[in-house]
Amino acid sequence: MPDESLDTLRGYAFAVAYRMLGSVADAEDVVQEGLLRLHQAEEDGEQIHSRRAYLSTVVTRLAIDELRSARARREEYHGEWLPEPVVEAEAEPVASATAEPGPAEQAELADSLSVAMMVLLESLSPEQRAAFLLRDVFGYSYGEVAAIIDKSEPATRQLAARARKAVEARRPRFESSRKQRDELADHFFAAAFGGDVDRLESLLAEDVRLHGDGGGKVPAIARPLFGAVPVAKALAKWSKVGRKVDAWVDRVEINGQPGALLRDREDRIISAMVLDVVDGRVENVYSIVNPDKIGHLGEVADFKALIRNIPR
Repeated sequence: MPDESLDTLRGYAFAVAYRMLGSVADAEDVVQEGLLRLHQAEEDGEQIHSRRAYLSTVVTRLAIDELRSARARREEYHGEWLPEPVVEAEAEPVASATAEPGPAEQAELADSLSVAMMVLLESLSPEQRAAFLLRDVFGYSYGEVAAIIDKSEPATRQLAARARKAVEARRPRFESSRKQRDELADHFFAAAFGGDVDRLESLLAEDVRLHGDGGGKVPAIARPLFGAVPVAKALAKWSKVGRKVDAWVDRVEINGQPGALLRDREDRIISAMVLDVVDGRVENVYSIVNPDKIGHLGEVADFKALIRNIPR
């Protein structure tokens, strides 16, 4: 692979770091530190055969260290932990380890970005997560992965195999085309924001789950809500509050999936919502309202002030 621009390297490093950490802010910090170390190594005259390989090693090891410390914080997290959402430009497909990815590799990269997959990756150890992502998503050889995570090749194969087994057992299935998913999402958000419970129920899978992440900062459900009827009623109730504060739906793609930003009358962000669409139905709804997790997307609304000012 020819020498790459700093912007290309930064995008690639962010793709690795974000999938490792599930946090935009932490991923950006890791990438910045990695680029600084790359620059310093080049300034010092260090022999670097591949800037991408060097950066992958530094970023992955930094991410493993960060993930170890973050896991303790996440165990004490208030309510359900969901990854920080990334929208279209931030989620652009990136090249794999050694070449531009083909259709299959692009699909793997896209699937690995989904909220469902990011939540699933949280169940892996930091080393398993790194081995799985580098081998199965970014296409590194086992020998290359072993060098990056500083393990023997047999140990690396074992880490990747265990991670792969855990992932495949619970891997989300996204079989609908992008057009089908987007059309269903349009219907979903229209019905949800319109408070049409019957229409919502028809769009939801029977075993749909509603997830909320407020981080203890703003009100959110503490644990997932199950079933088409309860979820439809909960969404209709929330939309009623949204209409009272003149909120509106800004349809965007989030983590490679159909989603929306709910904005107030001043265009400030109230929440980010993401949908898993499987077999023509919405199987998971993720609502991220923790202001610390959506602040990188734009100005965040004062949720408590909005609620206080609802007309009685």
